[in-house]
Amino acid sequence: MVKPKLIRVFFGGVAAIFVLAAAYFGRGVYQSAMTIHDLLGENKELKQAISTLTDEDQIGYAKVISQRTEDGKLMTTLRFVETSRDDKTRKILQKEYIIEGDVIHFDALIVKFTDQMVLDGKARALYLWRRVYGEKTPPEEGLPIEEPGVEPKRYEDLLKVLPLEDQKLFWSGIWDLANNPEQLAQHGIKAIYGNVIYSQLREGLIYVFKIGPTGHLYVEDVFDM
Repeated sequence: MVKPKLIRVFFGGVAAIFVLAAAYFGRGVYQSAMTIHDLLGENKELKQAISTLTDEDQIGYAKVISQRTEDGKLMTTLRFVETSRDDKTRKILQKEYIIEGDVIHFDALIVKFTDQMVLDGKARALYLWRRVYGEKTPPEEGLPIEEPGVEPKRYEDLLKVLPLEDQKLFWSGIWDLANNPEQLAQHGIKAIYGNVIYSQLREGLIYVFKIGPTGHLYVEDVFDM
């Protein structure tokens, strides 16, 4: 015969397991139910992280590797390089593309944070490279530069103080601005499209992508050393 005390201990242990399991799965349900709007609400850690964004004046460059004619079409082999936020000489992303023609479009998304989203009251901005395409290619068929929806290499340390799930949620919401630039406007976040166009790219030059004081993108060409 099982003693009453042992029965109480057994059922007490089972109850504790159920409580812990409920807490664990409840936490998971809460996290999965959290939206980008919840995250942006009163998250001081996030606002502090965004406040560390500094002014940038160069976000990458491109150079022509080769140009040749194939079946009567001019084909340009292009190398695109994205540089570090704190060191313009350090490459953090490098890709090569073969594009028809010599007029190349570099498509970026500029995300602006007003004083509502920062702690020191000074507006900030970040820049996401989206795609590259030639003059004969529709933008939607352009070749991707950064992978949409994930943390860009340029900002891989920006949200290190936040839990991993919050980081993923933030970047997913930011990338969604490409489809709806105003969807986070209530939080002081807006997106504008930046499109750098340079006609007749040619070998021997490096095309440096820069940012003007108002956040617009432009290009400067310098001789390749």
